[in-house]
Amino acid sequence: MIHAVRRTDLPVLLLHNIDPSWKCNEIDQAMEDVNLMKEALSGEGHPVVDLQITSPDLAAALKPFDPDEYIVLNWCEELPGYPKSDADVAAVLKSRSYAYTGSPPEVLAFSWDKAAVKNLLQKNNIATPAGRVLSSQRTDEWEYFPAIVKPSLEHCSVGVSAQAIVFDRKELRERIGYVEDVLKQPALVEDFIMGREFHVALWGNGQIEMLPPAEMDFSAFEDMRWHICTYDSKFTPGSEDFEKIEIIVPASLEESEYLKLMQTVHWAYRLFGCRDYARIDLRLQDDIFYVLDINPNADLSPDTSMIYAAQSKGITYGEFVSRLVNLAAQRHVIFRASE
Repeated sequence: MIHAVRRTDLPVLLLHNIDPSWKCNEIDQAMEDVNLMKEALSGEGHPVVDLQITSPDLAAALKPFDPDEYIVLNWCEELPGYPKSDADVAAVLKSRSYAYTGSPPEVLAFSWDKAAVKNLLQKNNIATPAGRVLSSQRTDEWEYFPAIVKPSLEHCSVGVSAQAIVFDRKELRERIGYVEDVLKQPALVEDFIMGREFHVALWGNGQIEMLPPAEMDFSAFEDMRWHICTYDSKFTPGSEDFEKIEIIVPASLEESEYLKLMQTVHWAYRLFGCRDYARIDLRLQDDIFYVLDINPNADLSPDTSMIYAAQSKGITYGEFVSRLVNLAAQRHVIFRASE
């Protein structure tokens, strides 16, 4: 499908969320990104309707739009006031027979449970850091340091900072306590893989294509505690980690490493049931690529590693999102038949 003739006349319903509780600068940034995507799609030739979701009643917002007449570009990451509801968005779209971009609700819902994802990878012989959910009362059961402590039910590096890297049981106990007390959820403790980190975008269904791998360059920091992608590095402009962590695209890899990486991410993408696109984060240590995370709802903003990877292949932002629309069109009862 990636190399099939791409239609640029497909009508797009651009679905995105704006939460009234956000700060003004957050709303402004979100709207700027939406406008860039809308302009990119329109520039390719797609008729675009912008549907902004500002309340949890998604069904009501969708009511004026006939599923037979649109492809939904689903950029609605959650329903306002309902965190972690991306799967609910997809479920509403599915129940009303919309053809929409991205993974189905069951895949999105499963991706939030990091421990379950880890178990799936381990059972299918895909390398992932050793790890388990631990309480602050059971830290004597963990023997490997340095370790990294993450909230077990989050995305986007929520709760991940330099303090997430721990070197002894005292630090481990304190960090697990932070996750339990502040973030109100179980903590996932993992062996910290001290190697190069890659974010790899894939897209397609049936025929899967890996885009050029992106490497996170932490060389500006001497302290290994900062050799991670923190929440601030992704979402807090002006912070030290946001400003100093560089993204290198394409990453420099030996041919054997490249082939091994490609095999690992293809296995993980198919195993997980990703649809249309996803990003897989990995680290390389001792010639093994360890899968850190699978994100079937990766950010499509123009300043992300996925878009940089596409651009390194000469694929513009407009062409990229247009291709996603074309992938979803394969599931549309009318547009699929008219191709």
